[in-house]
Amino acid sequence: MAKRSTKTAIRKVTASGPPRPAVLLTDIRLLIEAAREQTARAVNSTLVVMYWQIGKRIRADVLQNERAEYGKEIISTLSKQLTEEYGRGFGRRNLEQMVRFAEVFPDQRIAQTLSAQLSWSHFVELIPIEDRLKRDFYAEMCRAERWSVRTLRHKIGHLLFERTAVAKKPDELIEQDIAALRDEDRLAPDMVFRDPYFLDFLGLSGTQYVEKDLEDAILRELEAFILEMGTDFAFVTRQKRITVDDDFCAMPRGIYGLAAGRGMSAAGISFSVDSPTTCNRVRGPNALMAD
Repeated sequence: MAKRSTKTAIRKVTASGPPRPAVLLTDIRLLIEAAREQTARAVNSTLVVMYWQIGKRIRADVLQNERAEYGKEIISTLSKQLTEEYGRGFGRRNLEQMVRFAEVFPDQRIAQTLSAQLSWSHFVELIPIEDRLKRDFYAEMCRAERWSVRTLRHKIGHLLFERTAVAKKPDELIEQDIAALRDEDRLAPDMVFRDPYFLDFLGLSGTQYVEKDLEDAILRELEAFILEMGTDFAFVTRQKRITVDDDFCAMPRGIYGLAAGRGMSAAGISFSVDSPTTCNRVRGPNALMAD
């Protein structure tokens, strides 16, 4: 019995011994990458706050003088001097953007909170938006969903705010939804649902096409995407019966992809043209998929 206990103890020590070189290298890489990411975020946040403070200081001086011409002159003069001393980044246009930044985001706390996720390039896309609620909507959605600058530009260009249900609400209710997202990270459904949806990528020309054309175009894009994912995914069928909680969920005109392998658990991908948000629950083992 004593010998058996000794062998067990030795196995445990061996199993928990020094890590293999490859594992050690991976762990150190993760530490370095995490430190670099933290540093980059801290530097970005500091720069954004600095730009806000510069803009506020210039704006206060210009407003105190109460002359538009003086504002243009002082920005031009500051730009030349700052560029000589600190190099690029303080051109006239950049200084004007900093002043605008402090104007449209007057609360430094909000600007500082956003700077933890948004880069200066994000703010450059936001500050030209005249409508305050629209600007706050894009800023908070960008922060919450971690949009890239390119994604933010695309959302603004495709009028995401105007197409969401929240845009139809009174201003007071819009402010409440934005505040809930800002303070509680609670995303109201009306900030997600859109009307209409832009499906330009489907390549359907004009307006003369039937539902079958729309279905075929959507399924074609989904099929191409799943096949592009590689051998771990399969385009199974255009119509599939799915079992949910011992019930059959009929998905008319649907697509179902199965992913399994490389440590991934099996997962289904489903889509329904006729009923995008609900499906028909059909009880019993003899339920069949309707064509």
